[in-house]
Amino acid sequence: MRHSAFTLVELLVVISILALLLAALLPAFSGARHQARTVDCRANIRQLLLSLCNYETEHQTLPYGFDTTRKTTPPGGYVGDASFNTPGWWWFHYTGIARHRSQQELDVLRCPAKKLGDPMLDDDPLCGNYGVNRSLCRTPTANRLYKEALFVGTPLSTGNLRHPGSTLLMADSGYSLITWWHATAEPPTALGDIDIEDTAYIPGLEINKDRSLWPGQTWDAIGGRHPQKSVNVGFADGHADLLKASELLVKKTGEGEYTNTLLWHAQ
Repeated sequence: MRHSAFTLVELLVVISILALLLAALLPAFSGARHQARTVDCRANIRQLLLSLCNYETEHQTLPYGFDTTRKTTPPGGYVGDASFNTPGWWWFHYTGIARHRSQQELDVLRCPAKKLGDPMLDDDPLCGNYGVNRSLCRTPTANRLYKEALFVGTPLSTGNLRHPGSTLLMADSGYSLITWWHATAEPPTALGDIDIEDTAYIPGLEINKDRSLWPGQTWDAIGGRHPQKSVNVGFADGHADLLKASELLVKKTGEGEYTNTLLWHAQ
């Protein structure tokens, strides 16, 4: 009785075909994964925008971006590595996020597409996730750099903005507070590399290659997080959108004059 079987040549042909199919499909699978992370990231930003909106409805103002003046510990405790983060109340503490330190609460603060090469930074919810615009969510006190009234004082209300649909409230960011100084090659005051907050950045901006960054931030800052170096952005009217990182860039046009002021400044 004769048994049919594959010959060695036939097996090699089948294996070659499967290898070709896998080679053709892998980029598609990879692209789908990246796209899924981008969608999940935007969903996080929408949820955080909703929490900010709910806080504003109750208090008639946005929360402080960061507050060291409160003597009590925030609900759920301080977040971030104390070796390089200043302890205090962050905007998400005011809105109730991280109150119970549950995994679900912390997950909404973490960008699923971030690319930090340092586990210490990767585990820190303040680093490489989402940052609020400090010109809206101001701080009650100044530090060595940010002493302008634009960044210090009482937080604003989105209802008082002339163009809330065009004003950035939060975005993919290298740190939990971000300003337009981090999106320009020529900030009014040179940013150092001592304090971690100085290394806030918009992922994928070309200028980041010349910025002072901490080890582990380079891939995220220069390579970007989302396809074609795009970023998820949340606006003051509550909507979120995917923009090219270059659309957030601020360029100097003259003495004290810059582009993209409508996007970054509270007007």
